[in-house]
Amino acid sequence: MTKIKSLEKRRNIKIRLFIQIFFFATILLTAINEYLSKKNITIPFISKASLHGLCPFGGVVSIYKFVTEGSFVQKIHESSFVMLGIAVFLSILFGPVFCGWVCPLGSVQEWIGKLGKKIFGRRYNTFIPNKLDKKLRYLRYFTFAWIVYVIGKTGKLLFNDIDPYYALFNFWTGEVKIQAIILLVVVLVSSLLIERPWCKYLCPLGGFLGLFNFISIFKIRRNKTTCISCKVCDKGCPMNIVVSDKDVIKDHQCIRCLKCTSEVNCPVDNTVFLSTKGGELNEDK
Repeated sequence: MTKIKSLEKRRNIKIRLFIQIFFFATILLTAINEYLSKKNITIPFISKASLHGLCPFGGVVSIYKFVTEGSFVQKIHESSFVMLGIAVFLSILFGPVFCGWVCPLGSVQEWIGKLGKKIFGRRYNTFIPNKLDKKLRYLRYFTFAWIVYVIGKTGKLLFNDIDPYYALFNFWTGEVKIQAIILLVVVLVSSLLIERPWCKYLCPLGGFLGLFNFISIFKIRRNKTTCISCKVCDKGCPMNIVVSDKDVIKDHQCIRCLKCTSEVNCPVDNTVFLSTKGGELNEDK
């Protein structure tokens, strides 16, 4: 029975990894195809869409201009609103699964982090003191507010000049500003020390979607009657959230990667799981 459970957990890990690789490859091929299309070369069956049209954040920053003027921010396409709608819909249901399962920049940081874990062992993801770490996590809301304000005033996608996501998939094109490349390098190198540093401290889209952790229909819940306080859930969380002392995880940093759950890391069945309130097996009073 234990062996079967172990195989099931490994399968669940592989499913998430497959989804991450799928979206990373899709975005990469789309970026390459967009670049090649300017040279009258195309990859069959691959979209020529711009990266801006495939990023939900483009829809977020265009809302003000669209409502007030009926037009889009420069370089933003209608499809970004569709992507935003999908991301918001999923976040209302499950929380920010876009961050934990889809975002290619988040996935790259996570993959580099695996190397960091091998290099630094237990010290990995603990280099920043807790007090400072907690304060830094609110920086992404300042980033979000600043970007929305500046773009709303100028009508131009100025964030593109420093966007590490755009730099990751366009650094070879010559269209990326040097400051964006520098920020990308800083993020990737920092990933050797800190799990998902961009997601934790600066990502404006992550900050926006993270707010849905408070209202999502499905939430990560801990059954305290079966919990053995082993703290495996705490160690498995890439965002350093303490799961072991909470009944329901509503932390704005949760990316719904499900690493803390009984389906992946928690050793006790039905103890940490994603569920609606009505679906919880042993509802905490």
